[in-house]
Amino acid sequence: MLLTSRRSAAVAVALAALLAIAAACGRVPGIYTYESADQAKADQNATSPQAYVDDNWQSKIVPTVHDKAVEVTTVMAAIEKDPDAAGKQYGHRSGEGSPYAYMVKGTGTVTKIDTEAPTGPMTVELPDKKTITIATGPVIAGTAVRDAVGFIAFGDFTNQIEYADVANQINNRVKTDVIAKAGAKDLTGQKITFYGAFSALAGGAIFLVPTELAAA
Repeated sequence: MLLTSRRSAAVAVALAALLAIAAACGRVPGIYTYESADQAKADQNATSPQAYVDDNWQSKIVPTVHDKAVEVTTVMAAIEKDPDAAGKQYGHRSGEGSPYAYMVKGTGTVTKIDTEAPTGPMTVELPDKKTITIATGPVIAGTAVRDAVGFIAFGDFTNQIEYADVANQINNRVKTDVIAKAGAKDLTGQKITFYGAFSALAGGAIFLVPTELAAA
């Protein structure tokens, strides 16, 4: 009888431990999630990444970049002088250890568009003779716009997958609402104005994702 009681107690302890582990893993990205009925209902009611971007693209994302963008030449000079100080002054990052993302604006002349590369890099010569590159697709990648605006947080979404997909949905809107409407592939030789965001890259190169693009 005593042995049976000890076995029952051991089983109870093991079950309690499993339940504790499951609860701890419940909100950790990449680990199986065991949700309560209330949590599952909350997740079903959460805004999808596409709906979030549809709701905020014109009303908040584009205006934020437009209103807070700094002249690209100013940001470039600051990064060249002191990358960390430039990031703290002009940039924003999604988390500790992530690269700084910057909102910038400027004017320049399109000297080349590489239509053979998937990202369609557009080379733009600035008034000071320095150059930047603007993505024209069809592949628009990265999280620059999402990270630069400063109000889109991981905690606003169910998991890391949805947070990442917000960046994808923003990049889709860049393709349809910015690049396609500007006729970017036909801008070679023309002077343009641009607004957008870029993430700091090694070597100081700028690969801009545009939120506004037009012939000047």
